[in-house]
Amino acid sequence: MTTTTSHIPEHVPESEGPDGGVAAARPARLIHTESTTEIPVHLLFREEPAASSSAPPAEVKLRPAVVGHRPPPEQAEQAEQPEKPAKSAKDDRDTRDIGLRARPSAPGVDPEIAERPARVLPGIAGVLAGTFGAAGCAVTAWWSGVLPPLAVEALGVSAGTGGLGPAQWAAFAGAGALGLFGFGGLARGRTGRAWVLELFGRYRGTVRATGLLWVNPLLLRRRVDVRLRHWRGDPLPAADRGGVALRVAVLVVWRVRDTARATLGVEDHEGYLRACVEAALLRVPVAAPGAGRGAVQATQDALTRLVAADAGPVGVEVCAVRPLRVEYAPEVAAAMHRRRVAALDARHRASVVGSVVDSVEDTVTRLTMRGLLDLDDYERRTLVKDLTVAFCAGRGDTGA
Repeated sequence: MTTTTSHIPEHVPESEGPDGGVAAARPARLIHTESTTEIPVHLLFREEPAASSSAPPAEVKLRPAVVGHRPPPEQAEQAEQPEKPAKSAKDDRDTRDIGLRARPSAPGVDPEIAERPARVLPGIAGVLAGTFGAAGCAVTAWWSGVLPPLAVEALGVSAGTGGLGPAQWAAFAGAGALGLFGFGGLARGRTGRAWVLELFGRYRGTVRATGLLWVNPLLLRRRVDVRLRHWRGDPLPAADRGGVALRVAVLVVWRVRDTARATLGVEDHEGYLRACVEAALLRVPVAAPGAGRGAVQATQDALTRLVAADAGPVGVEVCAVRPLRVEYAPEVAAAMHRRRVAALDARHRASVVGSVVDSVEDTVTRLTMRGLLDLDDYERRTLVKDLTVAFCAGRGDTGA
């Protein structure tokens, strides 16, 4: 009789049997984060010869098997890592601020240079301060008795007799300074214009407001045009996909987005923009003259993307870079013209031959289908040759 044995791993412990036996001790876990689950498994049993045909069948005992489960990697990492204290909102904000300060906003540009609004006052404050200063000077002059006689007679007051002493000089200085600061700080803000303010070489903010304003007269003002502007330059050197030299005139639509970086981060942001356009034309293959609309659009998108990436760190926003005129360089213009004429002539000849062949085929087919001609192969070839010569001569005479 064939016997079948079941193999149970050695690390599986024996469960407590009906005789009260104690289960064998299980060895130490190899994986500290594993969990065990008992699954009943019907094990194969050994068939033994029965003593008699009337003997009851042997009872089959079920042994629970212990199967190890490894948790997912995420749960295992969470179980192994110790609990971290919860961070407060202030800690998160400090961490973000430190990261922003540590990472520069643009290569080659001081990260501290960024546009921020300057502190200005309404123009009425400067007008009032200047008026009070002028009135204080007039009162001090009357007090010291230095008013002109005509002014005294016009005001209808008696002249003062205090003289120019230290008190009068101090009053004159204070009132004059107030008047100078009041009227000297008045400025008019215009739409599309901005002022970059500096104090002793340090950036103090940008003024984009419009109307009558009062700005500290000690601040140095730099006017910046923030309107949408366009620049059309002279033809610049470029090349097509085949490396043929070209001359391209482009139209650049741009504006100043960050006045601080455009003024303080680079010496001349307009000159820098021209240099970026020249560099982009040398890196991007330009669509050759006569190319399709899709190739021209792809060239425009690539130029816009490159120039915007280069000019962005200095506060200049590039909206579009469009090639206006593309022509071959003078040293290759004649050769490319002959090549283009030859290509057009070959295309024209191919179209003429195609139309002649179609006409000959249509003529022969109609004559044969209507039963007007019954030709063998030789006669058919002769007819096709004669018709081809006739059609070609006719198109040549008409200039088609």
